Parts: sequence; C-alpha cells; structure tokens
Amino acid sequence: MSKVLVTGGAGFIGSNLVDQLVQDGDEVIVVDDLSMGLASNIPSSPKVTFYEHSITDHGFMKDLLLKEQFDYIYLLAAIASVADSVARPYETHQINQEANVFILETIRQNKLPVKKVLFTSSAAVYGNNPELPKHEDSTIDPLTPYAIDKFATERFVIDYGKLYNISTVAVRFFNVYGPRQNPKSPYSGVLSLITQCFKNNQVFSLFGDGEQTRDFIFIQDVLSALHLIMTNNQAVHDVYNVATGKQSSLRTIITDYQKVVGQPLQVKTITARAGDIKHSYADIAKLSQLGFTPQYTLLNGLTDYWISVKEDFLGEQE
Repeated sequence: MSKVLVTGGAGFIGSNLVDQLVQDGDEVIVVDDLSMGLASNIPSSPKVTFYEHSITDHGFMKDLLLKEQFDYIYLLAAIASVADSVARPYETHQINQEANVFILETIRQNKLPVKKVLFTSSAAVYGNNPELPKHEDSTIDPLTPYAIDKFATERFVIDYGKLYNISTVAVRFFNVYGPRQNPKSPYSGVLSLITQCFKNNQVFSLFGDGEQTRDFIFIQDVLSALHLIMTNNQAVHDVYNVATGKQSSLRTIITDYQKVVGQPLQVKTITARAGDIKHSYADIAKLSQLGFTPQYTLLNGLTDYWISVKEDFLGEQE
C-alpha cells in the first residue's frame, strides 16, 4: 500500500484517478479548492482524506508534505480554463506554476523520500505549430498564460528531478473525455458539450465545417497510461504525450455519438473561430515503448460515457 497525494483530486481526471488508486489499495489524500471540481466526485472511502484547500497556501502544503511523507504525488490542480488564464494571468501563474514549484522545493529542501512526482501538462503547449503528429520534441509554441505555465512547470519538474535527484515525470494530455467531465467549465471538452446537448435536447453549436480533428482519449486509457508511467523506472525526467495517436473529425464524432444515443443531434453551424487549431493529434511512440496500447475505440468510449451520463441523469430525477 502506498500513500498518494492528488492535487486537484475533485476534478474530472483527478477524481477518476482517486477511484483507481483506492481500488489499487492505496491511501489517498486529496487537496482541491473546489473552484472547478466537486466534492461529490471524491469517493467516500476510509482510504481517502479530503482537504478543501488551495495549493497556493504554502504553509498548509509544506506542513502536509512533511507530515504525510508521500510515496507518490500527482500534480493535477490547475486553473484549467484557457480563457480564464487570459483574464487572470497572474492568478493562473500562482496556481499553475508557483504552487507546483513550491511543492518541488519543499521536497528538495527537506529531502523527502518521494518515489515519484508526476505533473500533468497539456497539448496546448504545442500551440499553432502545424507539424503533425505532435512529437514530444516538436516545436513548442504556447499562446496563452495557461500554456506558458504548463510548459514552464514541465521544465521545472523535469529539471528539479535531474538537478536534485528527485524522481519526476510530466505528461501532456490531449483531448481527454469521460464520466464527470464538467460541461459548465469554460474549458470543457467538446464531447461534454455534445453530451449535454443530447441529454437536454439542446442545439449544439458547430464552429466551422466540422472537419477539425482532435486526438480523443477515454479516461480509462488515461488512467492506464498514468499507472504505467508512475510505476516504470525508465519513465523519469521526461515528458510523455498521453493520447491515442489517432485523429477524429468532429463530424465523425457526432455521427458515432448519434449511433450510441440512438437519436440525431440538433446542430447549428457557426463561422469558425479565429485562432482555433484545425488539426491536432499525438505521436505516442514514446508511451507505447513503456507498453501502452489504448483499449478504447471512440465508439466504446462514447458508449461507456453515455451510460454513465444516463445513470447520473436517472439519479438526479429520483
């Protein structure tokens, strides 16, 4: 049994990770200020301790790290909205970078015996670089405070690891989808917005021709990738794309999802947004070398996602 810290553990990816860690028999401590996540996402288990707290509180975080002596640390807490980061750049920076560097510094100064620290970055760091697929060593072109902080923190995490002999690793998430994705979030994935439209019989606004492509990865495949990276001793002081290595157009997704739900989606076409990236997908050779193979096709993932949404919907009506 390991003792694990998950910052941002009440969010979409974080809470699914906490579920998995609990299933694996780990003791989990979650720190989340609930600005994006929901307390109801956190499993009620004697193995889970939840602190509703901001990771920017350095005193609190230092005390927690010294007291608990974690085996593994997952750094997921972030202002995840790109628009939010543009509106509040310094506040974003404090959460998305400074708070994480402080955690590394606390580990360094106190020589804490952490087995591995994993930081979650984003495909946003590639920006408008047209090269496809995106390799980990592709040109970086961060266009927003969100992307700048994600890339800078990646480098801090990797280089702190190298300089001070701390086992660290970073991942770049592509388009993750699945249960508990928050459609109210301004950074919400397009799949959670489409799901919301199906659920509430609303019209989906499609920007452009629908031929834009993304690399969509189901949450369970993400959890498998994180487990591999966290437990493989070779995966250290490096960054990994977490994706499927396949691109799907929005039109294909809508067609597949209509099959899953069994009803047509009402679509309203709107002019394409300026600055939107047309195509994006990952090269996952590096992750594959660790033994990763995505298990979920888009159709399988959408089916499981829709089942979870219907279950939640029925629960709300009871």
